[in-house]
Amino acid sequence: MFGKDFQRTYALTDQGVKNVKAGAFWTVIVNLVVMGGIGILYLLMSHFMDTLTENAPLPAAWPLLVMLLVFIVLSLVTHIQQYNATYGLVYGEVKNVRIRLAERLRKLPLGFFGNRDLADLTETLMGDVNRLEHVWSHCLGYLYGSYISTAVIAVALIAYDWRLALAALWGVPVAFALLFGSRELAKRNSEIAKAAGLQASDGIQETIENIREIRATNQENRFLQQLNDKIDHHEKTLIKGELSTGIFVNAASAIMRLGVATTILTGANLILSGKIDFMLLFMFLLVITRVYAPFDQALALISEMFISQVSASRLMEIEDTPAADGTEDFNPAGHDIEFQNVSFSYDNKEVLHDVSFMAKEGEVTALVGPSGSGKSTCARLAARLWDIDGGRISVGGVDVSTVDPEVLLSDYAMVFQDVMLFDDTVMENIRLGRHGATDEEVLAAARAANCDEFVQKLPDGYQTPIGENGSKLSGGERQRISIARALLKNAPIVLLDEATASLDVENETKVQAALSRLLAGKTVLVIAHRMRTVQSADKVVVLSGGKVAEQGSPAELLAMNGIFAQMVRLQTQGQSWTIGK
Repeated sequence: MFGKDFQRTYALTDQGVKNVKAGAFWTVIVNLVVMGGIGILYLLMSHFMDTLTENAPLPAAWPLLVMLLVFIVLSLVTHIQQYNATYGLVYGEVKNVRIRLAERLRKLPLGFFGNRDLADLTETLMGDVNRLEHVWSHCLGYLYGSYISTAVIAVALIAYDWRLALAALWGVPVAFALLFGSRELAKRNSEIAKAAGLQASDGIQETIENIREIRATNQENRFLQQLNDKIDHHEKTLIKGELSTGIFVNAASAIMRLGVATTILTGANLILSGKIDFMLLFMFLLVITRVYAPFDQALALISEMFISQVSASRLMEIEDTPAADGTEDFNPAGHDIEFQNVSFSYDNKEVLHDVSFMAKEGEVTALVGPSGSGKSTCARLAARLWDIDGGRISVGGVDVSTVDPEVLLSDYAMVFQDVMLFDDTVMENIRLGRHGATDEEVLAAARAANCDEFVQKLPDGYQTPIGENGSKLSGGERQRISIARALLKNAPIVLLDEATASLDVENETKVQAALSRLLAGKTVLVIAHRMRTVQSADKVVVLSGGKVAEQGSPAELLAMNGIFAQMVRLQTQGQSWTIGK
């Protein structure tokens, strides 16, 4: 019942399965204790009927009072245990599930995130886990416990009178068969509603992120109408799903409740024929009202169980994605980066093919080439942000694919074209480069990256919050903070991807001078479109169409009069371009 398939269906951990078992166990005990209370009521009514019909004396009250007291104590204890098992344990487990998911995401390769948008991942971490938490706590243990207790009670009822038992219980399997028959419809409606909800979330996020461009082009009405259409579509899918589910749930509940009517009709017929007495029918009517009670909540939530399987499959997709793991023992012989016949594909499209070059320690190696030639991809592969399809990338002779990414990245400092900053102070954003760095070390890195000039103009200097992703700063200022962060880390390998793209000529010169001083002796891999940026590089690797077209010193490549020389000429001509009438 609670095997691996069950565990995957509802994305349960091993502890989660134990919680469901505990919840089911205590639900069985609670239901049987309640049946014991009904038994006490039946004994009381039976003695009362004997007194009325046979003039028998009333029994002593103390045995019934003792039984009633025992029932109250047992009911209180078992209900507390059931609550702790079905709610308390599950609520604690939800925290562990989210932490486990976060840890899993931390170990996944960057390619996974390239195929999933932020709204989708946020919905999985928050919405899907919330939905599953409700099923884990309110439904699974309760429902499976009700199955077991009903089976036990059914056996007891059949032992008393199989005819009344069948009349009372026939509706239960029919009702659940109807609900389970609607399972695929519920899952399909849930998938449609989920997709519509993600479209609406993406639309809201896109509108907020691009509000300046939307206003600048006078497109507010068009975008708002598109957003309204997405929200309306999501609302319609939710209404359709809930309506179809509600029809099946209410039909199942009505069918199950018909058991009361068939029990009365069957019992009346058996009483008239003299086969049973009234008290037996009375007992059955008492029992079946309690038999149906556990399923009242379960029937309302069983459709949620089906819908939750969509959320569970999304969680299991993350769990099933291979993690980028490896050894924590990383002792390279130096920090030369070597690409050996490297191939890499993205979304089934080959980006790099048979790429080979070496970036030596103590040298600046520049990657240049047309847009889309694979420069940034090489930088990310060098740091194992993605795993290659073929070939080998090594650092100091150690294959990077064998090293745990977190251990490997401790030797890397990176400044990418897309700067990511946190909604914190300037000081703390720079300190992210090396946790525990002193204020003096942070300030030294900031000055080296030419941050002082604009930070001194901020209201609280380095203690000024910079907004979400540095929204209060210009592009060049954000990039200088990113450079300061990399300088503070002081790692033996430095990757610079368009690191000076957002700087004006004056600041670019200052930052390049700082980089030249502070990166001495390190393995430096620079990706840049501006040829003047790479003129002082020790080595230039020219990529074209995902392959190495040329490599050598800048002087050697200029002498070859190939792609690099052509790029230099074109940029030189572009510098003389002016705006004319």
